[in-house]
Amino acid sequence: MLSSKELSVRTLSERKCEPCEGGVDPLDEHQSHELLAALHDDWQLNVHKTEIAREVHFAGYHRTVSFVNAVAWIANTEGHHPLLSFGYGKCTVIWTTNAINGLSVNDFICAAKTDLLLDAI
Repeated sequence: MLSSKELSVRTLSERKCEPCEGGVDPLDEHQSHELLAALHDDWQLNVHKTEIAREVHFAGYHRTVSFVNAVAWIANTEGHHPLLSFGYGKCTVIWTTNAINGLSVNDFICAAKTDLLLDAI
């Protein structure tokens, strides 16, 4: 894993997700906090330290749905799929790795790609 000095949204977003079928341990709390520090401040680690989530707001429904479709494209490209919930002007993105019941580097890679997407719109 990269050191905390080397971590940034850019370095995470340039990485590619690796398939995870289980058999590995989820990231521990310290590792999760180090990776979380590289992301936008709106990302939150849940109380169980098994998910990261970010809620974003948009001006209108079609912009929200466009964002959801763009995140779906990232998910399909990476082979790693978030939980998305959305309605008029709001979307919540939750990344976790179900195969290990916790967080993997893949979650932070996809969160960084989500951050770059939001920076571009």
